[in-house]
Amino acid sequence: MVESAHSPPVGRFAPSPSGPLHFGSMVAALGSCLSARSRQGRWLLRIEDVDVPRSVPGAAEGILRTLEAFGFAWDGDVIWQSRRTAAYREAFARLEAEGHLFGCACTRKEMADSTLTRDGTRRYPGTCRAGLPAGREARAWRLRVPPGRIAFVDGIQGGIDEDVSAEVGDFVLLRADGLFAYQLAVVVDDAETGVTEVVRGADLLDSTARQIVLQRMLAYPTPAYAHLPVATNGAGEKLSKQTLARSVEGARPAQVLVDALDFLGQGPPPGLADCGLDEVWQWALRNWSMTRVPARRQAPCPAYA
Repeated sequence: MVESAHSPPVGRFAPSPSGPLHFGSMVAALGSCLSARSRQGRWLLRIEDVDVPRSVPGAAEGILRTLEAFGFAWDGDVIWQSRRTAAYREAFARLEAEGHLFGCACTRKEMADSTLTRDGTRRYPGTCRAGLPAGREARAWRLRVPPGRIAFVDGIQGGIDEDVSAEVGDFVLLRADGLFAYQLAVVVDDAETGVTEVVRGADLLDSTARQIVLQRMLAYPTPAYAHLPVATNGAGEKLSKQTLARSVEGARPAQVLVDALDFLGQGPPPGLADCGLDEVWQWALRNWSMTRVPARRQAPCPAYA
């Protein structure tokens, strides 16, 4: 993830407002912020509330308050996906006009026997690719994924190679409930806000090849990617609302940030948390190194489970 001297990076943190921030979210926020700020870059904040049914009332505002309390400062206004439907609709229309989309009548029940992809979703078998079955109507719209492998070098995980067509199949861009899918929203947002690097958790690594497919179809630049290790509980489950991970609200900010730095392999000195929040940030900005982040996909963090 090397930027030229004339091109400072633009990074972003994009939490979903499905609950309060937990330690895993803080790791992603800190890693993305330090990667950009340590090289005099910009750091954006985006609330990924495109999936309206999963958004918890008040969660987004709580996330903003927590980030501010922990010393984070972002550039520009907060970006809200729920207010960007027109941009997603425009990109969708471009893809449709160029013949890259098709309507799909398949239900989840009908796809229950399909093979699983790397991220646990079902591989689309292509049932409606050549046209809707007689008497059926489109429930969702899928991207007609071209054959061929997508290869990129992740800044932490190294070389990644995936044949999206063979391993994932044609994926949904407009859902049956009328909402635009995460993959489309993320790609449009990153392109339109000038994001040049995406530093996020390794749980999203398997989405990257799909997003690169979309970037190429929409003639968008592909940012650099770096996927941080994901914090898990004692059972090996990602810290999340679903696994009852506790919030960092009310925790001591300096200590949480030092723990996140240690989790990311930065080796903060003993006693740094006792020096105060400002000193933690100053040390982190001076000493941040992506090369020290361990190339593991996940790691247990029982203290914050």
